[in-house]
Amino acid sequence: MDDVISLGVGEPDFPTPWRACDAVIESLRRGATSYTSNRGTTELRVEIAEYLGRRFGVQYDPEEEILVTVGASEAVDLAMRVLLDAGDELLVPDPCYVSYAPCVELAYGRAVAVPTLLEDEFGIKSAALRAACTERTRGLLFCNPSNPTGAIMRRNDLEEVAEVARDRDLLVISDEIYAELTYEGPHCSFASLPGMRERTLLLNGFSKADAMTGWRIGYACGPAEIIEAMTRIHAYTTMCVPVMAQTAATEALRHGADDRARMVAEYDQRRRVFVTGLNRIGLDCFVPMGAFYAFPSIRSTGLTSQQFAKALLADQRVAVVPGDAFGAGG
Repeated sequence: MDDVISLGVGEPDFPTPWRACDAVIESLRRGATSYTSNRGTTELRVEIAEYLGRRFGVQYDPEEEILVTVGASEAVDLAMRVLLDAGDELLVPDPCYVSYAPCVELAYGRAVAVPTLLEDEFGIKSAALRAACTERTRGLLFCNPSNPTGAIMRRNDLEEVAEVARDRDLLVISDEIYAELTYEGPHCSFASLPGMRERTLLLNGFSKADAMTGWRIGYACGPAEIIEAMTRIHAYTTMCVPVMAQTAATEALRHGADDRARMVAEYDQRRRVFVTGLNRIGLDCFVPMGAFYAFPSIRSTGLTSQQFAKALLADQRVAVVPGDAFGAGG
């Protein structure tokens, strides 16, 4: 179909900032094309540790507690393989990122949906978590800020989750890939809460905030024994992240703050315009406080999300993702 406006891909429309590309070009001229450590270059892991400490107040040992991965998606996959035995359950919010449940199932686990509601600003509530727990529950995997709702969980929200994690001895996998993309207050990392660092696997990457989706580079931070187990699988299946991507990511952490701020300011303006437009045409929309997504209600149309998406594509040449792709709550 020609002349389609695609609003369905979770990808920045900015090019990778030139300084990161230039750093890679210079490294290639120097002949930096070899394998790196399975864990990632020392330079990048040190930069990651310094960045997380500086921005979010969480401290990790770059030698033992950080693994550079092929996007945050590989980190999710590795975590599932390491943490789940066959039949184990992992809690995931509903709605949530489309790849979470399949990754759980690929590890022979079972993804258990935890409903999140518009009236709670799509936050994960302790009562819903407790209701979903069984003797097979191993942990919780969630994205903050949220894909697809754009909701953020503030410190008091995260403290509710932390209380359940302590009471039920859960490991929390906190996907913070959108941590830099917040518009109404600073991001709070789950690992920064008292007593949570030792039971948190923090995931992040460069695709969203640094416009580096095609470079495929992310990272996982957490307890040394978990990172070591993930590294063993990573070493046999992947060897290492391409050195060129690691060079670009290192440069982005060192000198990319202004580029990130410029893109965030543009996303902020766009979300205001987009949500205003949706509300004007009768599609009530929760105001996203992070990421770069909008999750409007289509109840006024009387259509299912599948019907709405198909009609919008056929009639207006606009492609969107139907809400039910993210769970029953969509």
